[in-house]
Amino acid sequence: MRCAVVGHPVAHSLSPVIHQAAYRALGLDWSYDAIDVEPGGLRAFVDGLDESWRGLSVTMPHKLDLMELGEIDETVELLGAANTWVRRDGRVIVRNTDVTGAGVALRSRGVGEVSKVVMLGAGATARSVLAAAVDLGVDEVIIMSRARERSTEILELADRLGARAAWLPFESEPPHCDLMVSTVPAGSLMHRVEDLAARTDAVFDVIYDPWPTPLTVAGEHEGVTVVDGLDLLVGQAVDQIRLMTGHEVAMDVLRSAAQNGLAGRARL
Repeated sequence: MRCAVVGHPVAHSLSPVIHQAAYRALGLDWSYDAIDVEPGGLRAFVDGLDESWRGLSVTMPHKLDLMELGEIDETVELLGAANTWVRRDGRVIVRNTDVTGAGVALRSRGVGEVSKVVMLGAGATARSVLAAAVDLGVDEVIIMSRARERSTEILELADRLGARAAWLPFESEPPHCDLMVSTVPAGSLMHRVEDLAARTDAVFDVIYDPWPTPLTVAGEHEGVTVVDGLDLLVGQAVDQIRLMTGHEVAMDVLRSAAQNGLAGRARL
């Protein structure tokens, strides 16, 4: 069977090393590649797949378009984004494993109960992490972004999930919180990571390139709980692999593969 991660750009993705490690652990003679698909080209790409294709991990900029390419569930409908396409037993399903992956990532680092979260960024990944955080008890969320109009979807999502939501300009000073989540490029926080890490009990930076990010390093120096982008990448892959293969793979196996992949890049 064939699987792949599709996005634009996608050459940087660690998904191939993660999924290939899972196949080795499961004894599956499957392939998993990284395929660059131009914006707007996802439907044509999927329509051209033959029956040897089992699943796709779908990253930006295709997470919205993917919703139209299979049976969705309540989570995908709620978030307005998906990241997984699977063809099994005559059905095509579309799912969002970022939500379950974020929950797995947070719990794996001991973040089991959260009341107040500050979210840096307001895109599809931010919405997924917010949904996971609400499952952990969040009832107050502060969205920090460069323009309030770009935060409408996540603010409305917080309201639908039953959390009180407010917006602050990206460069403003955040309140103290139980969890601070960054979904923005590492460079946009370079001048303020120490201050941000001092204002929270836990930091979760979903970015893994560069790794470790300045925010996670600052969190470690501050002595707060740190959850990183590899935790999320591996957490969401656990569910993707289950959906695609029907089997479970230990998170430690996948994280080790991801770390080895990053180490290999550093040596180049």
